[in-house]
Amino acid sequence: MIGLEEITRFGVSMESKLLYQFDELIKKKNYNNRSEAIRDLIRDFIVENQWEAEDVETMGTITYVFNHEMREISDKLTDIQHKHYKNIISTMHVHLDEHNCLEVMVVKGTSKEIIKIADEIISTKGVKHGKLAMTTTGENL
Repeated sequence: MIGLEEITRFGVSMESKLLYQFDELIKKKNYNNRSEAIRDLIRDFIVENQWEAEDVETMGTITYVFNHEMREISDKLTDIQHKHYKNIISTMHVHLDEHNCLEVMVVKGTSKEIIKIADEIISTKGVKHGKLAMTTTGENL
């Protein structure tokens, strides 16, 4: 069956104060138990370290807010997107008010490629705020 793997149990030692803080956090985050939370922390750690390998295919989202009335900003952002069309999977555009727009761009490529695209978008004059969130394709987990 797909997804069924052997489960290995192991022990973890830590200070009681740290364990208490962890237990409070996993309750707040709605985990059923410590094992689920620890598995997610380990996956996150692995994914974060995979980004550093420049040849590993990575996924990401670039979220940014801009003033669409800024001179030529829409054209500049569109030009950047066309320049990187092989890496851009999808873009969603939302009108926040009569002046501001939010775009969410889903990107795929090496971490180096994705960071380059994010830097180009976020540093464009008229972009008020932007954020890159990188994740995995899921193949190596």
